[in-house]
Parts: sequence; C-alpha cells; structure tokens
Amino acid sequence: MAKRGRLPAALPAPAPRNRSGVAREIGRRLPSRHGRTRMARPGHADNRLMPPDEYSRVNLSSDPIYRYLRITKGGPGGVPGRSSEQDLVDSPWLQRLRRIHQLQSAWWVFATAEHSRFQHALGAMHLAGEWARHLHPTLSATCSGTPSIALVEETMRMAGLLHDVGHGPFGHFFDENFLDTWGIDHEVIGRALITGPLAELVDGLGASPNGDFEPGERIDPRWVAYLIAGPDLDDFAAPAWLFALKPAMVGAYSADNMDYVPRDSYICGVAAGPVDVQRILHYSFVSDRGLTLHAHAAEALYMFLSARLYLYEQVYFHRTVRRIDLQLREVFRPTVELLLGGNPLERLDEYLMFTEWALLSEVNGWALGEGNARKRELGQAWADVVARKLKWRLVYQGHTDAVDVSGATLAAGREQFARMLRERLPARLRSIEFEVDVAAQESRAFNPLNETSDILLYDPLEDRYQQSQVLDLFRRLPVRMTLFRIFARDSEHSRELIKAANEVLATT
Repeated sequence: MAKRGRLPAALPAPAPRNRSGVAREIGRRLPSRHGRTRMARPGHADNRLMPPDEYSRVNLSSDPIYRYLRITKGGPGGVPGRSSEQDLVDSPWLQRLRRIHQLQSAWWVFATAEHSRFQHALGAMHLAGEWARHLHPTLSATCSGTPSIALVEETMRMAGLLHDVGHGPFGHFFDENFLDTWGIDHEVIGRALITGPLAELVDGLGASPNGDFEPGERIDPRWVAYLIAGPDLDDFAAPAWLFALKPAMVGAYSADNMDYVPRDSYICGVAAGPVDVQRILHYSFVSDRGLTLHAHAAEALYMFLSARLYLYEQVYFHRTVRRIDLQLREVFRPTVELLLGGNPLERLDEYLMFTEWALLSEVNGWALGEGNARKRELGQAWADVVARKLKWRLVYQGHTDAVDVSGATLAAGREQFARMLRERLPARLRSIEFEVDVAAQESRAFNPLNETSDILLYDPLEDRYQQSQVLDLFRRLPVRMTLFRIFARDSEHSRELIKAANEVLATT
C-alpha cells in the first residue's frame, strides 16, 4: 500500500497586515493592459489612478433586455478612427428614432408600450454584434477573405443599429399608407441614408467594442446597406462572407426579430412564452451551405417562432389596434401629403424633421382651429383617434391557416374580400357600411410558410443538413397566420355578416 504523504503540522501563519494596508492597496501599480501605469502616492492630495483604456473607449448604456449595452466612443483615449458608434448614435438621424414609436399604434392600446425605434435599434446592434463574434470562426473557415473579427462584428453592429433608420411616423403603417405611392419602403430610405448622409460616419469607424480593426480595414457603407434588407443592392456584388451573414439580419431568426420579440413582450407586459435567444445563437454556425442551426437548438427556435406568432396575434394585430389603424387609414395619407408633400428620398431634410411628435403636434393645432377648413376637418379626425373615440366595432374574426382556405381567398385584397362578402349578403343589406381587415396581407405579417422554408438544420445523429420544412417539428407551426376581421358601426347586422364571412372562407 502506498504511503500517504504527511500533512503539515500547521498552516503557515499569514503575513502580518498593519493598519496602513489600505494605503498600500491604493498605491498599487495598475496592470499595463489597463492603460498608462502610474503609482499613486498614499495620503497625497492628488491621489488619482489613471482609468483603464476600456473606460475611455466604451460607454455602457442600461437596457432592460441585455442589462448593459456597450457603445464605442471617440475623442482623447477613445477608439481609433475618424468616428465612433457614439457619433452615429448621437447623429440626428438616429436621435430622430426616439420620436417614432416601436409599435406604431399599439401604444394607444398597451399602456406601457411607449418604447421607441431608438431602443430597438440599440438592442439589435448589441445582438448582431454578439452573434457575429460567435459566427466568426466558422465564417472564416468557410469563406475565404473574411475580415478580422472586429470588422465583421462592427459591420453587423452597424446593420443592427441602422436597419430601421428609414422609418417614418407610425412605422410600417407609413410604408403601406404613404410610401407605397412611390413603390418604396423604409428599407429603401434606410439604404439611401446609409450610403448618403451617414456614409462618412460608417466609413470612419475603426473599432468594435471588443477590438480595433486590422491596419487598412474599413467598413464599406454598402455592406451595411446590403445587410438591412432582403433585395440585392443595385450595382453591388456582396463578398462571400457578407452573403453568408445576411440571413442573420433578414432571416426568420434574425438579430432584428430576436430583439423585438422579447423586448416588445417585456415592455407591453404580454407573456409570449420562453424565448431562449442565447441557445439559438450558441448553436448557430456557418457551413458551406450558409447560416446553419444545430439540431440541439431546434426546439428553442420553434419556441421563438411560436412566441413571435403569439405577439402578432396579441399585440401587433390586436383587435383594437386594428380598429385604430382602420380609422387612421382614412386620414393618414391626406395628412402626410399636406405635411411632407412628396417622396422622402427627394426631400431628406424635411423627412429628418418628420416624426410622430411633429405630426401629432401639427394636427393638434388643426384640431384647435388652425389652418383652412380641410386641415380643421383632418385635425378633428385625428383628435378622435388620440382620444380613442373609435367608430368601428368588431363583429367578426376568423383565424385560419393557409391550408383551411383557398389560395384565391387568401390572396384576396380588402376590396375584393369586401365585394365577395356583399355578394353573399341579402340584397337589402348589400349597401350597409362595414370594413374588412386582412391582417396577414401586411408587409410585416409573419408567414411561417415563407420565412422558415430556408432554415437549415444540422442533424448530428445522421450527419446531414435538412431544410426545416421537412421536419416534423416545424410542421407544428401554422402554415400562415391569417386574421380576417369585419368591423361595422354597430352590431345590428352582425349575424348576416358572420354568415357571409363563413361562406367566403368556407369554414361552415
């Protein structure tokens, strides 16, 4: 049997510590990595320690979802480069987002939904950067010519920060009820801003919060513009590494929607179920087939997509939100035509000042008697919305999946759907006043059929890649969330409207 080592008779006595120990601690030398070393003199009036470099390079911003966000800053001791993230955050175009609600008209329904596009932009920047750092090793191994981790991280952070910079008052509602005149949306405007007024600041960046770019590296503003929207950028060929990262900004589980789902849920007070973003990020990687998710995160992804669907039903397309939107639709376009006058791309200086604050302040003046008769009429209509004097009442709601209705019915517009309803009403009621709302046709509507079709999953048991639509897990998602609603001034003819709607949807 091996002999046991002899234990010491006693532990050595600790070194004596005198009452001046605290002073000695104060006078310690800071590690060189924390900046210029300096020996503080105990008891001296000028007993200051030089701050670490990190404090000069990065600010912290509190956030309810991530606890803290890191933002680079310039100036003496700041990050290298002609600009920093703080310069972009403080720019008029980003500060403008403070005056545009994140949830267009839902803040009239959910008392706490007062957060803005600005807060979401900062959150998306943080999440995009964290994801980029995680993906960089597999991105570099897959795509030749991948830049440094700091540059890739910062490119994604800028895409997160600037992806909504083109939004107008009331967000997506502005896209669908004004910008549609020119066939553009907030992403088109955002790309114009990134490659225009904001290009110099983006080009001048030289570091991420976690490190400096390699010598000679810079961010091409077109990289950021390419990442923020689905369509290709005109006259631009994306390098392979950038192409591989695009789904992380515009895919079914992007930095954009993985920020707004938990953020909107938390701030609205709506429990949307567990959203395990960290698990999704951890089990994602870049393969030779693109952005890939390991099967170990499949359930987490399913829960996220389910939570996103739930938020659309309970918040974004809430019945009262839709009542407000219907009423706004009657006055929104003529109001914006008076205030802005034309295509924002042709009048960016005016668009910069055009926010929800500016719009609501102006129409409030009209409601109080300012301007001509047309403005006073519009002002009173806006006053009714602000006071929640809503004229439409919900009389029918149908929640279906695409498999339950014909393709022609699903593709029908509001006007066509209303016409089909009138044809099925008794002749004496075909002239009654009602409004049809097809929420699933809006640009922001979540369609699992389209948005999950290109999710790539890696199954380690079979050592193969699978498109998500072939997996039983994702078959549990509805093919499409479709909300058909009918609103009327009162419920007098609700029975006839319900019968007609059921016939149109073939749900009887």
